[in-house]
Amino acid sequence: MAELQVRWHQSMADFSEAEWDRLLGDGEDVGPGSCALPFFRWRWLHRLETSGSIVPRQGWQSCHLGLWRGATLVAAAPLYLKGHSYGEFVFDQSFAQLAGQLGLRYYPKLVGMSPLSPVQGYRFLFAPGEDPAALTVLILEHVGAFCRQNQILSCNFLYVDPAWGAIAQAAGWAPWINQQGLWTNPGHTTFDGYLASFNANQRRNIKRERKAVAAAGLEVSPLVGEAIPGAMVDRMHDFYAQHCSRWGQWGSKYLTHDFFLAASQELRSNLVLFSAHRGDSNEPVAMSLCVHNANQLWGRYWGSDEEIDSLHFEVCYYAPIAWAIGRGITSFDPGAGGAHKRRRGFVAEARTSLHCWFEPQFDAILRRWLPEANVQMGLEIEAVNAELPFTASYDPPHVPGSIFPESQRPPAAG
Repeated sequence: MAELQVRWHQSMADFSEAEWDRLLGDGEDVGPGSCALPFFRWRWLHRLETSGSIVPRQGWQSCHLGLWRGATLVAAAPLYLKGHSYGEFVFDQSFAQLAGQLGLRYYPKLVGMSPLSPVQGYRFLFAPGEDPAALTVLILEHVGAFCRQNQILSCNFLYVDPAWGAIAQAAGWAPWINQQGLWTNPGHTTFDGYLASFNANQRRNIKRERKAVAAAGLEVSPLVGEAIPGAMVDRMHDFYAQHCSRWGQWGSKYLTHDFFLAASQELRSNLVLFSAHRGDSNEPVAMSLCVHNANQLWGRYWGSDEEIDSLHFEVCYYAPIAWAIGRGITSFDPGAGGAHKRRRGFVAEARTSLHCWFEPQFDAILRRWLPEANVQMGLEIEAVNAELPFTASYDPPHVPGSIFPESQRPPAAG
């Protein structure tokens, strides 16, 4: 390890696209035909910065760690110094309140994630042939030293890759469990197969919802990859901005118009738009934007010019599921929040973030609280999944088991 150098970088421009994506893809191609996560591609992270979406004036300062052997990048950690907790979808505002009560400064904090995207898979990136476990420990040591030197209270890795997370947890980072919905295809080859997994009442509901959209004269067409007209990505920004504006100060309008312009030119290969229209897919009345790789689909944004019964469900859930089945995609993450997702077959699954706090009292308080909080979240996940409207004979293979040991379960009531 002696020949390795740690450098901190305030911009993705400090790395070349080729050297960064080599780490992400373990030396393989990272395009839409690969299993690499598009949210961690150099182009994605770089365009978040250059578009003005993820910049200091918005409360995000890029603070990426690069591990170099001479002029060769051998490992990297995408990291950000943040002056708030927006755009994370792991809600730590109670931690900030506790810090205030103890007279501690909670912000800035160091965060590892793909900004604005609650997507499981965060990890450090390694060149082929390197030792991920050893380099993870080394990088964590430097992250801790950086935080202590700069009086940063916490470092937080969000939506971590489970295999990598086990390494970081073994190095002393504390897990915090939250939940998110996921649809996993157990082998359906048609949308009718998806429908057949539900009980009779929910099958009727889904059919009724789809008929309501058709009765409004609408059909939904997927526009995929390089076949997406650039103007349609620009139109998607209009829908995105319109939808955010409906929520006022809670609208979460983080992405700039420039990011969508960049996406129309550089990121299309991983995009699919679902256009709801009356005859011409290039004249949508509603649209959703999803991101995909070879076997995963993620729902991100949507908007509509008209209020039509069940249109949101069709554009954001049913049409993407039908497309995913046809493409052989195995899982669909519709995004954070929304109890209504459960009625459409999205199973609650555990999502882990990892944390370390660099003030002993604060660290001790939260580490005492987290085990019980995680047990309660496990019980909540199990309760949610027990109410899913599937047929009695359908046992989704992706329903997670208990996320805590049997010995840690609270005793049954009574």
